[in-house]
Parts: sequence; C-alpha cells; structure tokens
Amino acid sequence: MLSEIRIRNFAIIESIALPLAPGFNILSGETGAGKSIIVGALGFLLGERGSTDVIRPGADRAVIEGIFEISGAADVAAWADEHGIDVEDGTLVLKREMAASGRGRAWANATPVGATLLAEVGRMLVNLHGQHEAQTLLDGDSQRAILDAFAGAGDTVSEVRELHGSLGKVRREMDELVSRRSEAEKRADYVRHVANEIETAKLVDGEQEKLEDEARVLENADELRTLAASLREALEAEEGGALTALASAQRALASIGRIDPSTKGMQEQLDAAYYALTELTREAGVYAERVELDPERLGTVRERRDLLYRLLKKYGDSVAAVIETGRKARAELDLVEGGELDLNELRGRAAELERKLGAAAAKLSKQRQSAASKLVKAVDARLPELGMPDGAFSVMLPKLAEPGPYGAEDVAFHVTLNKGHPPRPLARVASGGELSRVMLALKTILAKVDRTPTLVFDEVDAGIGGKVGLQVGDTLRRVADNHQVFAISHLPQLAARAHHHIVVAKAAKGGVTTADVTVLTGAPRVEEIARMLGGDPSSSVAKAHAKELLASGGIQ
Repeated sequence: MLSEIRIRNFAIIESIALPLAPGFNILSGETGAGKSIIVGALGFLLGERGSTDVIRPGADRAVIEGIFEISGAADVAAWADEHGIDVEDGTLVLKREMAASGRGRAWANATPVGATLLAEVGRMLVNLHGQHEAQTLLDGDSQRAILDAFAGAGDTVSEVRELHGSLGKVRREMDELVSRRSEAEKRADYVRHVANEIETAKLVDGEQEKLEDEARVLENADELRTLAASLREALEAEEGGALTALASAQRALASIGRIDPSTKGMQEQLDAAYYALTELTREAGVYAERVELDPERLGTVRERRDLLYRLLKKYGDSVAAVIETGRKARAELDLVEGGELDLNELRGRAAELERKLGAAAAKLSKQRQSAASKLVKAVDARLPELGMPDGAFSVMLPKLAEPGPYGAEDVAFHVTLNKGHPPRPLARVASGGELSRVMLALKTILAKVDRTPTLVFDEVDAGIGGKVGLQVGDTLRRVADNHQVFAISHLPQLAARAHHHIVVAKAAKGGVTTADVTVLTGAPRVEEIARMLGGDPSSSVAKAHAKELLASGGIQ
C-alpha cells in the first residue's frame, strides 16, 4: 500500500507530506485547493508524462516521492529482484524529479530507473481512476486479464499461451526450412558440382604444405645429391677432410694429456666432436643415396598441387576452408533430397499443436463465456446504487480468425448508461464521474481478484449526491476491505464513510500560492464535514448533521 506521498515544488504545492492509512482514505478541500494536483503528482510519480510546466514558479525542480509497503506483494518483489533493486523491510521508495532544464530522473530505492520501468511497477502498485488518467481497466489486455482472473482461468490461459508459443516456433522452423529448400533447389546443380568436385579430390587438411616441400625436393634432386656428396667429401677426404684434421688434433691432445691430466675435459670435447662429425658423414651419405631423380613422382606431385591451387582459388583460402565448403554444399544437397522428410515431421508436430491449442482455446472460451455472464449480472446489480439506475454492463467476446496467444477471442467491456442507447466501449464513456463509478462497480466485484494494492478515485462523486453519495461511500468502504482506497471528493456523504480523512487547503507563502494538508480526526473532522455540507462549519446544526453522517458510517 501507499503509506506516504511527498511532493515538493509541484504546481502550487511548495512542500507537503501526505500520510495514507490502510482502508478508505478521503482527501477533501475547497475547489482549487490542490486536490487534483496531488493526484497529478501521483500519476507523474508512477510514470505519466511530465513537463517543466509542473514546476512551481521560482523552483529549479519538482520532486515527488512515494513510500510503498510491499510486504506480501510477490509480483512487486519479483520485479525489484529482476531489475537489481534492493528491498529492505518490505519498503519500496519511488522518486521522480523534473528539472527546469527539462531533464527528468527517477529512482526506485535509490537505484536509477527509467520512466518505462517506473510505469511498469506503478501499474502493479496503484490503479488510478479519474477523467484524465490512462485507465488500466480501459485497456483491452487488462480487461481480458480481469475476466480471466474472475473466471479462475489462469491455468488455461498459461496453457494456451505456451501452446501458441510452441506452435509459432514450429511454424517458423517450417518457414525457414521451406525457404532454405527453395534456395537450395535453385542452386542444386551448382552445389552438386561443388560437392562432387571437392569430395572427389579427397582433400586432407595440411597436405598443401607437405606437397610444397616434396615438390621442392624433387625439383632440385640432382643439385641436392651433388651437395650432399660434397658435404661427405669435405668431412672424410684423406687430405683436407675434417675427420682427418680431427685425427691429427687427437694425437696432439693425447700427448698433452700424458703430460697434463687436467686437459681431460678438452679430450672429451674433442671426442664428442669426432663422433658428431662421423655421424654427420654417415647421414650425408644416406641422404645422397635417398634423393632420387623421379620425374614420374614429380609430375604426380605437381598435378596434385595444381589441383589444390584451383580448388583454393574457387572455394577458400586454405584446404580446411575448401573442405568446409564441400561439407556445406553436401548439407545443402541433403536439404533438397531429404528435406521433405524433415518438413513432414514438422507438419505433423504443427498439426498436433494446432489440435491441442484449439482444444485449450475452446476450454478458455467456455470459461470466459460463463464468467462474462456472471460478471454482467453482478455489475448490473451494482450500477443503480452508484447513481446509474439505467446502466447496463456487457462483455463482448468477438471471435478471432484463429486462436492467438490469449485465446480464440478478444475481450471488451461495454456499458450503456441511458435507456435507448446502444452499449459503448468502456473507454468511450464521456463522464469522468460515471466512468469512475463503473470502475468502482467492477472493483467491488473484482476486489478479491485484482491484486493492485492501492486504488485511487478522482471525480467518483461527479454528478451525484444524497442517498447515492452514501451508497458510493459504502461501496468504496467495502472495496477497502481488500484494497487501500484513496478518493478525492467534495461530497460529505462520501467523506463520512472514510476511515482516514485528509484536507488540503490553499494559502500564500512569500507572495506565492501554496497548498498544505492536514489529517483530520475528532472535532476538526466534524467541522470539515459540516463545511462540505454547505453550511456554517461552526454552527451547531451543521455540526449535528456532520456527526450524524459520521455516525451512520460507523465513525465515532
């Protein structure tokens, strides 16, 4: 519920803190004192559009804060958690400001949020009913949700939505498969050529480098054999060969070692060098014998290398890329040749989902039809006591071409308020007061279904008085058994039924008009009711009448 709203520099209001209590709250005051401004400020807080026009003259910004107790409001807590907003002690503080520069900012428990998120959580917290607000119940989606909740059809609604989502997914898969098959069929001859050419080549990733190395050796075989022979000769020639020189060095070092044993390390190094050169000489000989002049093999390697070059030029910049091109080409062909089987499987799944969706939507339609009949009777029974004796409520269920995510029909609330006039959509009821009372009739019936904790009614008393005013007050009081109700009214019959009475008064500060609020109890409340009755608030007759009204509403 909304426990307090704080308003600073909004329109004529300089600074007020408006406390609200559980149950039925009433706000009264002289015409022009600022009652509707408070409702406007609340609407601004909850995401409605704002402009710099709302800023009080002389101020640099307007600021609105609302303190909400959300213990037990699981949907609001889930919203806060989803958007990373910490909630402690079950309290959510919304704050929004509009600067003179035109820049607007908003916060939820000190976490910055956009106006869209503010409006989203605002719809969960407060339902505004007045002539100028965008009414939640005037929205077709909301009307459908209300009827479904009244029908207890939540599980069926979820089933329809899930089945429709699954059917949509399968249909999208079918469309995608058909589109891909169509493209593949257009390219089939070319793709088949690509797949066959690449597959026939039997490519192996990495073979290009191996072919280059082998071709280089084969192309230079004669030179390589000559060089290898030269290397062997340089190592083992009897005159000037490296091994001959090492033998001479070996003899000299052996003589040195006989005289100075400390040269043992030098001997080991020389031995290692001798053995290494001996092994190098052997390998040079083996290499020279292994290198062969093989024109036939060279031709085969060149032919394979040229094939790779052609494939690389046409299908990719590496052998791996060409292999992948061939794989994709084969997959396209498989789509053409085997896609009909996949398409038939999808068609079967779609047909089964359509059957299930049709059955679930038909079940939902029956639930809605039954609930609509009951809701119409209940609302029609309420309208006379709310000052609309000729009012008639109706629920339209126009059929859709096929079941959608919310069933096989739309839901639209219609009403007629005068005999001889056809029903009109709820959104086209002309009078703000009549609209609010129709809303009130619905709220009375749907009180246990509607989870919005706070209901705000502006102009609910427009065009009524006397006994009807008392009946409207009693209705609001009954709604307050399940919701916090906040009504703005000039009607004493309504005010006398409230649990909590606040008055707004206009004054001047520093030559600028402002507004202030006071919570009324006891004698001050009696005087305010007397003023609202149109008499002298200080007269005993007016006070007696006020006390009588309060007593009839159970207020002592």
